[in-house]
Amino acid sequence: MSDDEAAIAAAWAELIDTARRTAAEGLVVGTSGNVSVRVGDLVLVTPTGVPYDRLGPADTVAVDLEGRQVRGVLRPTSEIPMHLAVYRHTDARAVVHTHAVHATAVSTLVAELPLVHYMAAALGGPVRVAPYALYGSEELAEHMLRALEDRTGCLLQNHGTLTYGAGLAQAYDRTAQLEWMCRLWLTASALPGRAPSLLSRDQLDEVAERLRGYGQP
Repeated sequence: MSDDEAAIAAAWAELIDTARRTAAEGLVVGTSGNVSVRVGDLVLVTPTGVPYDRLGPADTVAVDLEGRQVRGVLRPTSEIPMHLAVYRHTDARAVVHTHAVHATAVSTLVAELPLVHYMAAALGGPVRVAPYALYGSEELAEHMLRALEDRTGCLLQNHGTLTYGAGLAQAYDRTAQLEWMCRLWLTASALPGRAPSLLSRDQLDEVAERLRGYGQP
């Protein structure tokens, strides 16, 4: 196996693990949601309508940056326009799209997730909601790109979430953080007669600066 083939095989295995994790941790139901990772000029993606626990090493699905399928016999996810739009317009190396219940609920209520927690800074700032459009459409991809401006994640109205990162682990972590923040806001907002305190933009900027030095060197 060449180095390129080994890299593709490793990326596909990690993609399957990530997709299965979205289901195991309740971020998707059934075959909803999708995951992709970029390897050179290839984008490996989950196939449409196939349970993640049925995917194996022989099921690799890949498209080029124009959306042409170049590997696999299974059809790629219908959300290819969103994934490719992210790769064309950002430095993303991985994308995770889910139908997480709390995040989707929030997407039906507000145009932007209120600043209920400082981890919004990890997504670049207040998380916007992209207006509704038919799933799998170029229109949805365009709405998503506007919502992602200077952000690494957004909500999709009456639909779900999309986050990206430098790898699958980071993209997944951002998805999980976004769902948690949405659950937090819904919980805090549920008490009659009370409204949650919110952070200011200055406070969020202070957190963003601190996060630049977060973690191990």
